[in-house]
Amino acid sequence: MEDEAGPYQAIPHPGTSWQPQGEPTRLPHEYVRGGTAKLLTLFHPSSGQVRVRGVTCCTNAVLHPWMQQTLTEVLEQLPVATVLPPAHNRSVWERWQAGLSVRFTLLEHLPPLRLLLVLDNLTGHKTPELVCWLMRQGIMPLSTPVAGSWLNMAESIQRILVRRALAGHCPNSAQQVIEWLEASARGWNRAPTPFVWGGKRQARRQRARARRHPLAGSGAYTLQVLQ
Repeated sequence: MEDEAGPYQAIPHPGTSWQPQGEPTRLPHEYVRGGTAKLLTLFHPSSGQVRVRGVTCCTNAVLHPWMQQTLTEVLEQLPVATVLPPAHNRSVWERWQAGLSVRFTLLEHLPPLRLLLVLDNLTGHKTPELVCWLMRQGIMPLSTPVAGSWLNMAESIQRILVRRALAGHCPNSAQQVIEWLEASARGWNRAPTPFVWGGKRQARRQRARARRHPLAGSGAYTLQVLQ
């Protein structure tokens, strides 16, 4: 999963901390804006590993080379792909386009599918050059629905990293923001936590629904069975 977060300003950032009673943390009321930074993020939910790069701008000229370099490093660590008959191989690719209202044209000659890449539904992620490069590497790009970027779990890990790096601190420059964000990612990768879709929250909802008794024909329910 890939996403770009920010901008984050080099200004005092409020945050929680342990302080003696009656002596709260104080942030400067006067400061000079030291620029902004963004965080390019590639996240692997099942392992929890995250790859990031802090930047001061996020144009295609910056984003695409970073994606290509980082994804190449990821592919080098994967097992050798199994070569399938051409018709079977194309059906594997086409299966991930089933049900989509908008589909990009698959290349005539496709390599074995090796990786699924979830991206936000942004124009910069859909340039022909980038999409064709991804397909040639065996990577299937999948976009989240419009107004559904929250389905990209890269945003979840970004919120964690940003909170750890900036909350309660006062960076002086964009470069310092970048250094703290990247250091936060290195710390996370020392003991990464895998992400599971739904997780405990989904389990709680399922248990809550199991305790309810829906009433036919409406969205109402009761907490006891009605005869």
